[in-house]
Amino acid sequence: MQTLWNNYVNTFKGLSREVWWLSLITFINRAGTMVIPFLSLYLTKSLGFAVSDVAWIMSAFGLGSVVGSWLGGKLTDKIGFYKVMVHSLLATGVLFISLQFLNTFASFCIGLFLVMVVADSFRPAIFVALSAYSKPKNKTRSVTLIRLAINLGFSAGPALGGFIIASIGYGGLFWVDGLTCIVATMVLIYVLNPKSTRQLNEVKILNPRSAYSDKAFIIFLLSMTLFGIVFLQYFSTMPIYYKDAHFLTEVEIGILLGMNGFIIFVFEMPIIKWLENTRFTKTNLMLFGALLTGLSFVVLNLTSWIGILVIGMLLMTFGEMIAFPFSNAFAMDRAKKGNQGEYMALYAIAFSIAHIFGHNMGLQMIGKLGFDNTWFIITGLAAVCVFLLFFLGRFLNIKKKQKQSVVEVEEEEILWI
Repeated sequence: MQTLWNNYVNTFKGLSREVWWLSLITFINRAGTMVIPFLSLYLTKSLGFAVSDVAWIMSAFGLGSVVGSWLGGKLTDKIGFYKVMVHSLLATGVLFISLQFLNTFASFCIGLFLVMVVADSFRPAIFVALSAYSKPKNKTRSVTLIRLAINLGFSAGPALGGFIIASIGYGGLFWVDGLTCIVATMVLIYVLNPKSTRQLNEVKILNPRSAYSDKAFIIFLLSMTLFGIVFLQYFSTMPIYYKDAHFLTEVEIGILLGMNGFIIFVFEMPIIKWLENTRFTKTNLMLFGALLTGLSFVVLNLTSWIGILVIGMLLMTFGEMIAFPFSNAFAMDRAKKGNQGEYMALYAIAFSIAHIFGHNMGLQMIGKLGFDNTWFIITGLAAVCVFLLFFLGRFLNIKKKQKQSVVEVEEEEILWI
């Protein structure tokens, strides 16, 4: 037992002090993010919106995320990640508190759009900060530590959110979410001095490559958009499925979603550490993660037994646990020769686009086609994602062989000379 504990602790060694602080800030922020998992239920149950209205509101959520991610990338390349993170967190806290006072369809669409523009400008900035503060060999584990902080907060957040709804109503979620963003801002300002980040912020790449001309990265973005559409069903259509098809309460839904975060907190770092030392490439691991996530929807149609919800959640959890860290690492590796803010903004935008179409599409489909048919279609999208990742792996192998051939030819020419 002691050996297992020592091996677990060793997986966290070697990470920089700044990465640990960023993880704490992320945990504080994510622990208060209780609104999003319950948003579809809040809009239908508390505000009385139709499911079709909720679908369009969630599209406004995604559109704001696209704009925010793009803006965050531009600002990060221009003024540095520190300023972007501070202003984004503080403004997000104020906007989340204000969101509870909106009760019409139009006002909520506009309000949620503005919240996401500000909130998701944070995402490219923290990716660039991680890249700046991490040693090359530790980047995947640094990303994994941030994800652990996210999921530790997320394991507590929805469970606590369910109890808050049961005791004081949905309004309490907005207050907690907003105040934790403000607290995270204060911690960020206190622990990360702007003077210590100035040199890192000013690092520029000479003759940077445009992310838009990187064919492999574009294929990767397409696959991640599809993966995002599949994955995000667990935060819009799935809570409704739990409630309407299996009659779970908000507290039970919160506990089931919280289980996802707890499992990731316990198992993700050791699994990622182990996978890093295997012969599998990042594209192969992303493919396997997408496959598991797709299977999590297949099993839901096999039986009406309530335990299948736990099995589906486990498949999705291990799928995202593998796919997300290595997709983050893949994006940061591709960004080495380009504008890092631009690369990481596009990576974030891929999931923002998924927010635009994924929530809307899923909610519209369950209303018109039912849950079973919706899960079959979502599984089909996961299959396309798997195919794109397989194609990406083949494409990168061909490019690698071509590069090796060029090097060999150049070496032969030197020998002849």
